[in-house]
Amino acid sequence: MGSESNPAARPAVAALAREVEEFVAAAGWDQAPQLFALVPTAALLREQPELAGQLDPSSALTPVAQEPLPEGDLAEALGRIAWPEAVTGCALAQEIVVLPPSVESELSGTGDLDRLRQAAADHPDRTEARLVAAVLRDGPGACVMRLRGYAKTEDAEPADQVIEHPDLAPNLLDALRATLAP
Repeated sequence: MGSESNPAARPAVAALAREVEEFVAAAGWDQAPQLFALVPTAALLREQPELAGQLDPSSALTPVAQEPLPEGDLAEALGRIAWPEAVTGCALAQEIVVLPPSVESELSGTGDLDRLRQAAADHPDRTEARLVAAVLRDGPGACVMRLRGYAKTEDAEPADQVIEHPDLAPNLLDALRATLAP
């Protein structure tokens, strides 16, 4: 489990996770995982003053989109990342499939990971989602998940539902913290 040496920073990292999710959501669904560096806004403005009109100077940190991650296993890609000291934190946005807890026993004998992923993707009770996990170098983390077309009524179009909780993806938070380790 990751450290929480600065719990007062939790609201700030949660706001950054929401900001990243809203940015990614603006481009729609069916996107590859995206990685963001969380950098001090003041330092970014000192290095690139031409960004002054695009950044909120009252925000302590600004998410900066990184180059696309390599194809393949996300855990392996994250395992090869090491951030410079100037990066205060990082965030990852990825699309996932969410299944109800009752489905776990159904899929437990599915076998290898590829077959499990396919079974989850094909399951009639699946919900597509976008998960954003964000962490700061000093420990706090936050997660935001947008469930695609979750809220359905007879007379309304499906609407996305956004859920926020710091422990939605503890393993992903730990993997992101590892990229920030000295």
